Amino acid sequence: MTTRLEQYWQQLKESLWFVPGLMVLFSFGLAYGLIEFDVHTAWNGQKRLPLLFGTGADGARGMLSAIASSMLTVAALAFSLTLATITQVSSQYSPRVLRNFMRDRLNQLVMGYFVSVFAYCLIVLGTIRGTDEIKFVPATAVLVGLLLALGGVAALIFFIHHIAESLQTGTIVQHIFHETSKAIESLFPERFGEPIDDPEKAEAALHYTEEQKGWHPVRTSQSGYLQRINTDGLLDWAGKNHVVLRIEKEMGAFVGEGTILFSVRSGMERPDPAEADWPGDLMKYVSIGRHRNVEQDVAFGIQQLVDIALKALSPGINDTTTAIMAVDYLGAVCERLARREFPSRLRSDGKHLRVLIRSTSFDDYIRQAFDLPRINARGNHAVFRRLLRALALVNDAACSVDRKQILIKQASLLVTYSEQTLNSDYEKQQVLDLYAQLKKTWS
Repeated sequence: MTTRLEQYWQQLKESLWFVPGLMVLFSFGLAYGLIEFDVHTAWNGQKRLPLLFGTGADGARGMLSAIASSMLTVAALAFSLTLATITQVSSQYSPRVLRNFMRDRLNQLVMGYFVSVFAYCLIVLGTIRGTDEIKFVPATAVLVGLLLALGGVAALIFFIHHIAESLQTGTIVQHIFHETSKAIESLFPERFGEPIDDPEKAEAALHYTEEQKGWHPVRTSQSGYLQRINTDGLLDWAGKNHVVLRIEKEMGAFVGEGTILFSVRSGMERPDPAEADWPGDLMKYVSIGRHRNVEQDVAFGIQQLVDIALKALSPGINDTTTAIMAVDYLGAVCERLARREFPSRLRSDGKHLRVLIRSTSFDDYIRQAFDLPRINARGNHAVFRRLLRALALVNDAACSVDRKQILIKQASLLVTYSEQTLNSDYEKQQVLDLYAQLKKTWS
């Protein structure tokens, strides 16, 4: 249930209604508490602050009505600005970044503020009495309503500033970079059991997992993207049941209904080929959703930056500066990956092989980050040069010779493609000179 709850919590955080809904409920409680305070105290705001409350009940009622109507109007404006921003970002950058705006906590808080002030004023309005028999004006509640209205002015100014800042390319790509970097920090280095370090044991374990007999498939019952895997839960489950678990899909992969997601067989300490005792609810350790999430899917963060670069390089937009900025952050993400040790595919509980994972290699990440931008940078020497600098940045951080060879290969492909697509000798020479300069520092 933990994985499912985490999935539901993630969906709530990415919704535009959850935080405003909580703030409306809080406004109900605040209004009730202040009204009860006014009922049970002798403080009379009308006599102490007569100018503030105007003509008694009528003045307080009129002020709260004006605040309520204005807050509802501003709330509608805030939602309209948010939807307009989402539409513009989707067309100018990439539909994949929409979730970043929907889960923006500041947007949710500001919209919730306006709606909650409206609800607060309605509650307080219902308690004001101005007849001869009953006269009651909750002075404290009305005063707080006025203060909330003044706060709404500041919130509106801040919201417009935040929306304008959110549309800037630097803000968008930096947010994606920080989110992807956070995922890298949590996923690397490994925290999934213990690797099998002994080469002979690792080879024997790998041969054992590659055998075709004895595996029992676990199929999905829904379609969508693999968003989250409870790795600790899977390792504990495999250890308790004395089985070997093979994860058949990578994080972020699309699975259809009936797709084999896991394969299970008896553990190496159980040489008999008897069917393992494994439950049918193994799927509770994974979550499948409508779209990809970057929390456990670093490749999705890279894909968002690649999408922005490709959109900027398209003939309809032709925004070289935005493409260069996306390439810079792609280099920064890959630099962080280049410093990390990738986890072994074979994971154990300290004694026996338990899980065989599918993980994206460093070569896969580099190809995903640089192949499409290189191809779409056709005839643009500025982007070619920036791609070279990004590769040099990653090369400086690479922790092994194999990774450096991958980067050198990418640089060679880039130079070759630039010579094929650039029109003038001047542009070609600019790329070649930079390549020769950077190559001296590569080892």
